[in-house]
Amino acid sequence: MIIIGDSNIEYENIEKIAQVEDIQKSSPAATVLFDFDIEILKYTNANNINSAVIAHSIKEVIYANSLGAKYIIPRINILLQVQKIADNYMFDSKILAVIEDSEEIEKVALDEIDGVIYKELL
Repeated sequence: MIIIGDSNIEYENIEKIAQVEDIQKSSPAATVLFDFDIEILKYTNANNINSAVIAHSIKEVIYANSLGAKYIIPRINILLQVQKIADNYMFDSKILAVIEDSEEIEKVALDEIDGVIYKELL
């Protein structure tokens, strides 16, 4: 299980961006985090930049995986459906559930979600 944002576990640098131009201001090794934007996804894919995409629909999830997102963070109302689709189609992207504290990790693990990301990073 992937755990991003927990103070007990070292995790990669995640930097929130809003547009392609923000990528140039981010750290070279950072994973850029953004709300689904097809142009940013195309740019990160073309330039081999790790990305974490907040997706609002199954269609956005499918595009994010197809365009090489490292992580996909779906809205809670589609989380279980998205994980099932990701497993069925053997996505390269990992599905992350948003949590507020470590008490939620067990529930997410029992739901067989790939990992978690703490809300404070979003």
